[in-house]
Amino acid sequence: MGGTRAEKAAYFVKLRELIDNNPSIFLVNVDNVGSNQMHQIRQSLRGKATILMGKNTMVRRALRTILAEYPQFEKLLPHVKGNIGFVFTSGDLKEVRENILANKVAAPARAGALAPVDVWVPAGNTGMEPGKTAFFQALSIPTKIARGTIEIVTDVQVVSKGTRVGTSEATLLNMMNISPFSYGMTIVQIFDNGAIFGSEMLDIDEQTLIDQFLASVKTVAAISLAVNFPTIVSVSHSLVNAYKNLVAVSIATEFTFEGSEKAKAYLADPSAFAAAAPAESAAAPAASNEAPAAAAVEEEKEESDDDMGFGLFD
Repeated sequence: MGGTRAEKAAYFVKLRELIDNNPSIFLVNVDNVGSNQMHQIRQSLRGKATILMGKNTMVRRALRTILAEYPQFEKLLPHVKGNIGFVFTSGDLKEVRENILANKVAAPARAGALAPVDVWVPAGNTGMEPGKTAFFQALSIPTKIARGTIEIVTDVQVVSKGTRVGTSEATLLNMMNISPFSYGMTIVQIFDNGAIFGSEMLDIDEQTLIDQFLASVKTVAAISLAVNFPTIVSVSHSLVNAYKNLVAVSIATEFTFEGSEKAKAYLADPSAFAAAAPAESAAAPAASNEAPAAAAVEEEKEESDDDMGFGLFD
């Protein structure tokens, strides 16, 4: 009994230490994960994360002892069920997730096991003797005899995802040396700085977040302008609109300021600005056209000097 108490006390100390030093926790399911595979996962996470396992009753009790200081950890209690464990980390969540999910071990189909994926038997020669044809017929798998062996005519789905593997299906898959399943740690939830969310949230890239943030900023700015309630995101728009109003008032009255002078000049003589536009575009010709342009100007000068500004019949 003393040893058990000592182990519990050590577990509580270890949990508290990990919580103090790591802001993020992966709740992982370890169904069908063997001790050797667990060792490999620990090695792959060394220096990046720490795995802590324990009985659910002890885990809940340990969490309740720290709720007075860390009330946010109460969110974890409903998820402490089944064959789960903790992965504590202070590193990049995406990188740690990849390391957790990367270690998979192929496994044969066992009767009664829950299928994590659809299982198909591929078409082709099985190498089995014709005496086992009745076995395939019982599973509604179309076959034919080719060169003294059983050949499956088309691909056949024998197990659907989420269903239990039957005895006949498991026997067939094992006879054909097919290991359709792969087992490893799966992520149940992620706890990060007091927030708890699913692993799929890590698939959202930074650009998506930036786009959503900018869209929200635009919405806030539009609402602020519509209700005349100034906010940080609407101030720049309010200043621009106020400037436009000042220019409009200046144009409608005799009052002039530096910002409205050009607008008034344009309204007074639009032709001047129309003439200036081609002149500006011609002021910066391409390098390949500089010589022809200079020749054209020189030729125009010579013609002007010859006629002294008068027409041929003046």
